[in-house]
Amino acid sequence: MITTKEWFPSSVANGMMAFFPFFGRWGESPQQPDGKKPRPSASMVPIRALSERHRPRILAHLLSLDAQDRYLRFGYQASDAQIERYVDGLNFERDEIFGIYNRSLKLIAMAHVAYAPQSSDMASCAEFGVSVLKSGRGKGLGSRLFERAAMDARTRGVQMLFIHALSENTAMLKIARKAGATVERDGSESEAYLKLPPAGFDTRMADLVEDQMGEMDYQFKKQARQFWDFLSTVQEVRRDVQQGRHKSGQ
Repeated sequence: MITTKEWFPSSVANGMMAFFPFFGRWGESPQQPDGKKPRPSASMVPIRALSERHRPRILAHLLSLDAQDRYLRFGYQASDAQIERYVDGLNFERDEIFGIYNRSLKLIAMAHVAYAPQSSDMASCAEFGVSVLKSGRGKGLGSRLFERAAMDARTRGVQMLFIHALSENTAMLKIARKAGATVERDGSESEAYLKLPPAGFDTRMADLVEDQMGEMDYQFKKQARQFWDFLSTVQEVRRDVQQGRHKSGQ
């Protein structure tokens, strides 16, 4: 007999395979030849483009960073008030904000791609910043967000993607080097830049598919969360009824 908990995730996975059969199983890595357990793959982690209505979730995500993580993300130990001002100043019309949610719809990773005004001499440049909660680390989410940011930047005609980070932020600089970026160190700070090739048809199509996958994934997780909340309510009612019958029978 298949329980509800077994059936529901399976139906979701099968539904996604029906829409995107060429992507393979969600989160699976190729089998290792030495028989070792494969590392979690972030290559198919759905990423959602965030908008104005997600501002509270973005704020909650950044406020949950501890002092050290805030220091690495912003270059200083940002206070709650400073983070609130940063979130209030996000320009969703000009910039792009990407996020990764877990099954509980918690924003565990977020990237900010800041674009220069089109009227400026730096219109072909953009800057990348990322933050990942401790619960989401070691899964390649930062690299996955960088790939998504680079794809979006290419479709906008950006030629140079910059990363400004503290030299001690080895995780961020590792992402940059892995992508082929040039890293220049200047004391306690480092500047990385990646030259982007022009976007072709494949890049633009992949950008559209990424957006659709991110939105579908979020909706599936939202429905699953609502479903489990509903089951929890039903179970509580059943327990209350059973307890009431037990008391009346005494």
